[in-house]
Amino acid sequence: MTQSELELEQNLIKRLTGLGYEPVNISNTEDLKANLKAQLEKHNHIQLSDTEFKSILNHLDKGNIFDRAKRLRDKMELSRDDGTTFYLEFLNTEHWCQNQYQVTNQITQQGNYKNRYDVTLLINGLPLVQIELKRRGLELKEAFNQINRYQRHSYGADNGLFQYIQIFVISNGVNTRYYANNRKQEFKQTFYWADQENNLITQLEDFADGFLEKCHVSKMICKYIVLHESDKVLMVLRPYQYYAVEAIIERVKDTNKNGYIWHTTGSGKTLTSFKAAQILTQLPKVHKVLFVVDRADFDYQTSREFNYFSPDCVDTTDNTRQLVEQMAGDSRLIVTTIQKLNTAIKKPRHEAAMESLKDQRIVFIFDECHRSQFGETHKNIVKFFTKAQMFSFTGTPIFADNAASNQHGKRTTKDLFQECLHKYVITNAIADENVLKFSVEYCYKDISKRMKDRDRENFQDAERADILLVVNMFLTGFDVKKLNTLYVDKNLKYHGLIQAYSRTNRILGELKSQGNIVCFRNLKDNTDQAVILFSDTNAKEEIFIEPYEYYIEKFNQGVQELRAIATIPNDVNKLISEEEQVEFVKAFRNLIRVLNVSKSFTEFSFSDLNLDEQTFDDYKSKYLDIYERTKPKPDKEKESLVEEVDFELELIHRDEINVTYILELLGKLQRDNDATQEDYQNQKAYILEIIGKEAQLRSKRDLLEKFIEERMPSIEPEEKIGTVFKEFWNQERIAAIQRLCTEENLKIEAVNQMIADYKFSGKEPLRETVLNACNEKPKLLERKKIFARVVSKLLDIINKFDDALGKLEEEE
Repeated sequence: MTQSELELEQNLIKRLTGLGYEPVNISNTEDLKANLKAQLEKHNHIQLSDTEFKSILNHLDKGNIFDRAKRLRDKMELSRDDGTTFYLEFLNTEHWCQNQYQVTNQITQQGNYKNRYDVTLLINGLPLVQIELKRRGLELKEAFNQINRYQRHSYGADNGLFQYIQIFVISNGVNTRYYANNRKQEFKQTFYWADQENNLITQLEDFADGFLEKCHVSKMICKYIVLHESDKVLMVLRPYQYYAVEAIIERVKDTNKNGYIWHTTGSGKTLTSFKAAQILTQLPKVHKVLFVVDRADFDYQTSREFNYFSPDCVDTTDNTRQLVEQMAGDSRLIVTTIQKLNTAIKKPRHEAAMESLKDQRIVFIFDECHRSQFGETHKNIVKFFTKAQMFSFTGTPIFADNAASNQHGKRTTKDLFQECLHKYVITNAIADENVLKFSVEYCYKDISKRMKDRDRENFQDAERADILLVVNMFLTGFDVKKLNTLYVDKNLKYHGLIQAYSRTNRILGELKSQGNIVCFRNLKDNTDQAVILFSDTNAKEEIFIEPYEYYIEKFNQGVQELRAIATIPNDVNKLISEEEQVEFVKAFRNLIRVLNVSKSFTEFSFSDLNLDEQTFDDYKSKYLDIYERTKPKPDKEKESLVEEVDFELELIHRDEINVTYILELLGKLQRDNDATQEDYQNQKAYILEIIGKEAQLRSKRDLLEKFIEERMPSIEPEEKIGTVFKEFWNQERIAAIQRLCTEENLKIEAVNQMIADYKFSGKEPLRETVLNACNEKPKLLERKKIFARVVSKLLDIINKFDDALGKLEEEE
């Protein structure tokens, strides 16, 4: 018999109790506050009056998730009743094991509506880890979606103590992931824990024993969450990043030996190296930490990233003189180039200033530096700094097979940096879904026209790069998640090949399923050799996606499964039970996923599939119908089985099909003077069909149809359709808001503010905010229904008027 969610929860609590957590019964917010007072008193060895504790609650109830994460790590200057001052600690970050640990379950919180949370870990009384469970057999993403609903509906209620959560854990017993608490979450940013050899720890019991052990989980919170000051987000390290930093810290604390970290390209080496450098600067025996890069543009890029993590944490060097000044000054963490460093120790004019540093304990962290490390430069640095300790981060180490010869012979990464302290290769990253697989196509045809575009001005916005033509630039250090295709006309090999290919395989979203490589030279042997070398095994099948035929066969098998549920699209109407609808949704969702990958192949054709495009679109319409009927409503206490399923609408959401695109079609319809009435009606029917089939336009269908039927016929030839539509859209939006205010007796200014707040924060308004917007205070028994209705109508207005507008939105 399948283990239920309740049994999973009870077993977890029993296990955590065995690990030293104190079980505590907390059923509501008042219990939570009372327990918080007791735990803060215990942790700080102090007795708090009710007045003092109220002051603490007021102090805690400020700011967003990021602000609260900072407040958690600071002490509060508490003014006591007797006039004295006490510095109250919420979390002991220096000695992270010396905190108070409790576990509770089923805390009920009343926000927009009532929620009950599965398992909560309290540290010093604050809920810092939240665990959401689903019974075995259910998709893990359902737990992730549940937490997102909690964030929208109830975490901000009653002093917002649940906004102090630092880490979320989601599990269905057999698969368990963790991630940091942030306002906007993506399932792609949830991680498995692993052991030091990168073996995934997915079972909940094993995860609890390792990750949730008291000292370890508080160490992760205190040391291995980075507060990204620029983006105002929390970033928790992944297991391989954690082990790499720990290995470097242990090496510096206990030995004078060097070492290198082999982490594949795209695995987040900048964050790992920042955290290592940050902790090293706090060690008393370390005089300075130098992060050394290979080129001036990397110098700027790395400094910028480090300062994004923590403003002004690093000093940058514009020239060698400035580097020397910082080396001689108080700067603890410096980012510079290997060329400037070499000049500083070689030039006689810097000799006096640098002399005092020769015998200091300085830790050097090198980023790649493939070209510069293997000549005189490395030798000069080692010779000058007698107590230097040197570490390197690389995604593509130099081995004997790919080493180049110079006057020193063939030198490898191991020759320069000794032992590999931690290894996380491309096969590990793909298995963990931290990077994508590659699709490689070899084109042997001669290309008659080859262009080398040197016009830098035509490449202004890296965020909009979809295709990158590589000659010599952008092979390393160029990181744009939206980049998905690389055209190669260069004899790449070994580390150069992997570095170049890896520009395309950054995780972005459900739509990006792989990095695409198109080779105009025969690089197959070079590719195979590079894969063997840098995956530490012959793992081509793990790194490259399957051939086109595989996905066609997989799609056609999926069609058979789909038709076993609903032979034709109209049969979906006969699926009465929720179980049947869930079965259909999952079967069609599988087809969407496979089709998304299939379409990336140049030879893709719908004629290869056992389902024509029209029938596919008809099934898609039924799929969207089910979504519309079952999508979450704010007033529903219990979700349906279908509502629990992730429809992954991003897979059928096409950015190019938005309101702007529809306007372009309407403009052509308006301008075509030669069209017959039949042509006009056919084109109009085509446009209406598009509106009905696109997920992001369904909520706008009635408005677009109204514009086409009522406003289009009266547009004068000299009028711009975009201007007319914008005026129509704004009038309809104002009318919709006015209707809401009339129907629910609301203040229009308050409604406009709630809409603006939602568009900014993504959070639904709280019950108190909605009730304050009423012209007359509702009766107590009516408040819940009024609140639910208002929120639902507000979201409908936002979805209809403010989403998927395309350029129309940009012009607002």
